Order: sequence, then C-alpha cells, then structure tokens
Amino acid sequence: MGLPAIAAYAMPSESDVPDNTVTWRIDPRRAVLLVHDMQRYFVSAFPEGGAGPRDDLVRNCAALRTACAKLGIPVTYTAQPGGMSDGERGLLKDFWGAGMTVAPEERRIVDELTPGLNDVVFTKWRYSAFHRTGLLEFLRDEDRDQLIICGVYAHVGCLMTACEAFSHDVQPFLVADAVADFSLDYHRLALRYAAERCAATPTTARVLSEVDESAITARSGR
Repeated sequence: MGLPAIAAYAMPSESDVPDNTVTWRIDPRRAVLLVHDMQRYFVSAFPEGGAGPRDDLVRNCAALRTACAKLGIPVTYTAQPGGMSDGERGLLKDFWGAGMTVAPEERRIVDELTPGLNDVVFTKWRYSAFHRTGLLEFLRDEDRDQLIICGVYAHVGCLMTACEAFSHDVQPFLVADAVADFSLDYHRLALRYAAERCAATPTTARVLSEVDESAITARSGR
C-alpha cells in the first residue's frame, strides 16, 4: 500500500502520442493551466539524476507555467493538505494508506514550480481536481472553458480531472510529456484513453507553439 517504486522511463515523444479524436486548439483567452499535485511527496517517487521522467516532467511543467503566466493565462495548482484524518481520507486510505504527512518536505510543491503571487492553489481531496475545490467555479468566474493539465499521476488524478472537465463541457488538454506516471504502460494508458474519449493530448512543444501563435494573432487583431 502506498506509492510504488517507479523505474526510469523515457517521456513520450511527438510520434508516441496517440491519434486524437478532437482537433481542439488552445486559445489563451479561454484557457487555464492546472499544475496537478506536483508536491515533493509525489515527485520524489521518481528516480533522480536524469534517468527520467522526473527531469523532463518538471522542465516541461515549468515551461508551461512560464508561458501561461507571460500570456495572462491563469495558473492554478492542486496540493493535498497532508495529515488527513480517516474521515477526510475516506476510501483513499484503502488504496493508498495514510498518504503524505504535514511535513514541508512532503507537502511543498517542488522548487522549480513554486506558485507565483497571482497563482491560485486549490486544496486537493480526491483524484479529480474538481472535487470540493472550487476549480469549476473559478473557471466559470474567469469565463474560461479550456483546461491545460500537467503534473502527476497521469492515469490517476490527471486523467480523472480531464474526464470531469469534459463532463462540465470544459475542453481538457492533457499534455503528453508534461505528465508522468508509475510506468510507461500506465502513462500510455492515460494518453490513449484521454485521446479517444475525453481530451486532446498535445506535447509541451505543441502547446507552447499554439498559445504563442494565438497570442500573436490576437495582438494583430486578426
């Protein structure tokens, strides 16, 4: 019970991304970035030292955050509180045990992705980032209907968040090489399900290109 030991694997490349059912494109005027559960407790399960996918995950998430903040795309985070009581933890305890503690070395978001002053951090309670967090209300208040998702773990919280976004008519973009998982098989499972059933799965490079191109078009008034 608890997090498994994660062996190194290479991040999917553009050629590894499954065919997408949808042809959605990201519009900076409609989008919100969600940095999902990038806390030390979760990220520390990946091997360090460039063996992958940790370094690529953090680097790509940081690139998305920097670009979105620069273009005025709201940046949001989820972070579990740690030290949950049995009542707060609920059925998560049956699958994952007690989870993280309240110690800063577990709860804190990794240094490379420290939230900025204008970023919004939602306390996370279940797999989906929409469950009891106010994320949906935030999207509605900001008049946004696209959600760019990066972080961990791809086939657990990230995929469940994408599914729920889809259910609320919010277009999810599960960024193929800015999420990571317990194994490459699980990573591929998440991307395939998302691409076929509920989301677009662009690479980081494609997201950065699309948001930059859209921003240039908007500035030119075309």
